[in-house]
Amino acid sequence: MYTIILGDYVFKIYFKSILIPLILGTIIGFITSTGMNYKSLTKPFGAPPGIIFPIVWTILYILMGISYGKLQANNLNSPDLKKVYYKQLIINLIWPIIFFTLKFRFIALLWIILLLISVLEMIITFYKKDHLAGLLQIPYFIWVLYATYLNLGFYLLN
Repeated sequence: MYTIILGDYVFKIYFKSILIPLILGTIIGFITSTGMNYKSLTKPFGAPPGIIFPIVWTILYILMGISYGKLQANNLNSPDLKKVYYKQLIINLIWPIIFFTLKFRFIALLWIILLLISVLEMIITFYKKDHLAGLLQIPYFIWVLYATYLNLGFYLLN
């Protein structure tokens, strides 16, 4: 009986941790979809087709949720850790509004650099608590680094 209750508790932690970034990312996707002009932009070398973005972001949000859920499930969460996690998530969610809706490409470039720093801070903070939780965020960091390159390219070319 104890194992079932514990298993249900852990499932709820992971479910909530994964669902929050997925739902928020989906909401931002709907908000920015009317202002997106990705197809009409002059693209930098190596820019992927637009269909790639929702696929990659879904995977990254799931990894983000698993990583944060792992820390919560193992009672490794703290106010500082929670602050680092939600700070980067908020910065992440604001970027598409700046880039697509407002079309402030240079400000978006500065913002994504802030996101890159925040993700690195999250990786370090998570890694100190649980190595796997930190390592799960490396694809996110690599993607944001790539997105920073793309943002710079879009700014210079458009």
